[in-house]
Amino acid sequence: MTRARALKHTIRARAAKTGERYTTARRHMLRELNQTKGAQGAQRGNAKTTKGAISDASVLKKTGKDLAHWFAVLDKFGAVEKGHTASARHLYETHGVDGWYAQGITVSYERERGVRGVNQRCDGAWEVSVSKTVPATTAQLVKAFTDARKRSDWISEADTKLSDALSKGLADKKSKGWVTRPDGLARFRYKWDDTIVQLYAYPKPGGKLALTVQHMKLANGDAVERYRAQWKTAFGLLADYFNA
Repeated sequence: MTRARALKHTIRARAAKTGERYTTARRHMLRELNQTKGAQGAQRGNAKTTKGAISDASVLKKTGKDLAHWFAVLDKFGAVEKGHTASARHLYETHGVDGWYAQGITVSYERERGVRGVNQRCDGAWEVSVSKTVPATTAQLVKAFTDARKRSDWISEADTKLSDALSKGLADKKSKGWVTRPDGLARFRYKWDDTIVQLYAYPKPGGKLALTVQHMKLANGDAVERYRAQWKTAFGLLADYFNA
């Protein structure tokens, strides 16, 4: 269940308990939610940015209005109930906000109102990304993953579930393995239980390589930090392997 659906469920439960109409119960719930968020914002020094989201300064520069203004616009629109797509479209079509900023403002709004967490997509799914620059070429990186002996040299101290899932993904006959372009860009996608792992490699100047993992379809917010820690450890071990 997404947070927006969970909020609707809570509103209906309140309405059933108090005898209020749905719209009345919704108004009370949103007021309480906004008061809670406001208190949390005051404790953080009234910061006007949300981690991983668009900044107040950039929104003000681009649109001439700050986030507080656009949050009020979305509140009036009923964005919590109408959802991400309709809300971003409202900013774009009705208020002339640039498409990218309309998306960013809506994401910030959803996080501020508690209907979306950091690392949560608009469809309710969770994901996490981790990056590391290593001193290697694309060919060396791919070899470090696909050669079982070389892989064991760096991944043996990583989380067992991570290393087992990676080995299984590499051995999967349905997998395309690492796909490398002539310019050195490479990617590898595989399944880890009910989640999906997408690895990207980007060549950088000086014989270095930027490695990024995007781990998608996580079960919840708690899984985000667990997988983040596992991938940071694994990438650290891989960097040590190339630096040795």
